[in-house]
Amino acid sequence: MGGISVNGSDWRGFVRRHWGAVAIFVVACAAAFAWAVYVFWWFTGHAQSTGLVPSGLGAWTMGNLVNFIIYSILWELLLVGIPAGLGALAAWMWWRRLPNEERQGYHWGRGKRSASGGGAGFLFFIAFAIKVYVDGNWNAPISTFTLNYVVGSMITILEWCAVIFGIPVAIALAWWISREMKRP
Repeated sequence: MGGISVNGSDWRGFVRRHWGAVAIFVVACAAAFAWAVYVFWWFTGHAQSTGLVPSGLGAWTMGNLVNFIIYSILWELLLVGIPAGLGALAAWMWWRRLPNEERQGYHWGRGKRSASGGGAGFLFFIAFAIKVYVDGNWNAPISTFTLNYVVGSMITILEWCAVIFGIPVAIALAWWISREMKRP
């Protein structure tokens, strides 16, 4: 993740000179967060009243869960993402209108980057959804899944990953070893 690099720049002076724009930015960020929470709350209520998902969590199926996630993402993008993107575009245009001399000392996105977990959890969820679909349990309530079924599914998914990723890795490793053995 990038950030604001504070070393060697005068952010305090920048904030003092442009306090109005900074205040608008802070208020806009807080409003966008509050709006995102409200949109999710609104969507959750309407998803139940329209029959997209059952109101009792015990009656949810994998199909309900996937539909809920997809529709909530789409509503959040439509009602929060687009206005936030337009706000970010306006902030960027304001930033670009500042004189070069003033912008030159400030560094955006050059802060410390950290390694994150990546998308392994999301890919595992997708694999679990595929496993539930293949087993024919797509429309079965999730509350009916036994612990043995969930653990067995996880082991099966790990086996799938071992085959999907292990075979290419084994081929690449064998190729690399045979290539290294031929070197003098």
